[in-house]
Amino acid sequence: MPAKSAAQQKAAGAALSAKRGDQPTSKLTGASKEMASSMTEAQLEELASTKRKGKPEHKRGD
Repeated sequence: MPAKSAAQQKAAGAALSAKRGDQPTSKLTGASKEMASSMTEAQLEELASTKRKGKPEHKRGD
């Protein structure tokens, strides 16, 4: 599942970094903290690898 917004892609990248041990989990906040605990590394990698071009910064709730 590709990221729907640039913010979601960035949060997934931060969570993936923490999951791999590149940064401490304690530095995560908000969505990235939730993603790190609830998603697998493969899921995070898929979201984080989404291209940002053409994506809105934030997805509006419908």
